[in-house]
Amino acid sequence: MSTYAKDAKEDLPHINKYKDKIISAANNCNVPPSVVAGIISRETRGGRGAGFTSDGWGDNRNAFGLMQVDKNWHKPQGAWDSQTHIEQGVGILKSFYPQFEAKGWSDKQTLKGALAAYNMGTERMDYNNVDAHTTGGDYSADVLARAEYFERNGY
Repeated sequence: MSTYAKDAKEDLPHINKYKDKIISAANNCNVPPSVVAGIISRETRGGRGAGFTSDGWGDNRNAFGLMQVDKNWHKPQGAWDSQTHIEQGVGILKSFYPQFEAKGWSDKQTLKGALAAYNMGTERMDYNNVDAHTTGGDYSADVLARAEYFERNGY
């Protein structure tokens, strides 16, 4: 089992608290619920990660909620663990799809690109290696590995 999958396994009971909200938000935006669970696992370890405060702030109070919406680029919506917040995060992810689809990328490549953009935007995007400038250099790969685990566990 990869480190990412081990992290996902550890996070599963915490992510499950938000399962209905995750599935609803994902279905509303036509994104796999397992991917949304993967983002939440990576970003906040299910609302319990290092540097994540009890009022939902992380990244030195620059990112908010389970999905760590960056206040420098977006106005956070809803409570940190609300359906509204999760829908906002999924909407941000989905907003990156068209630019990758326009490049003729496959669905999997588009998802990887959108995940990397969710983490770091597109200004410094290396389209030959979308994770090159992401946090840890592995954001989309990490989220997708976690998503595989969540998919096998009801998402």
